[in-house]
Amino acid sequence: MERWIQSCRHELLDRTLIFNQAHLLYALREYEQHHNEHRPHRGIANARPLRALPDPTTEPAALARLRIHRHDQLDGLIHEYEHAA
Repeated sequence: MERWIQSCRHELLDRTLIFNQAHLLYALREYEQHHNEHRPHRGIANARPLRALPDPTTEPAALARLRIHRHDQLDGLIHEYEHAA
């Protein structure tokens, strides 16, 4: 829990101006979703807690045509990246 609070403070609260309690709760919900569903965690081999690791791509032809899309969360404070379909 201490590690989550520290990450939340450094990655979100130290960089965001919070206007009221409703804004704080919205920002914390968005950060929690990012933290649990998208952000890789070093302690579990860079897997996301709620998703399994994808199969590695080692084929050179597949790597050459790899396309990545970026999605911004919290007005660009958090960036999420995923493979394009």
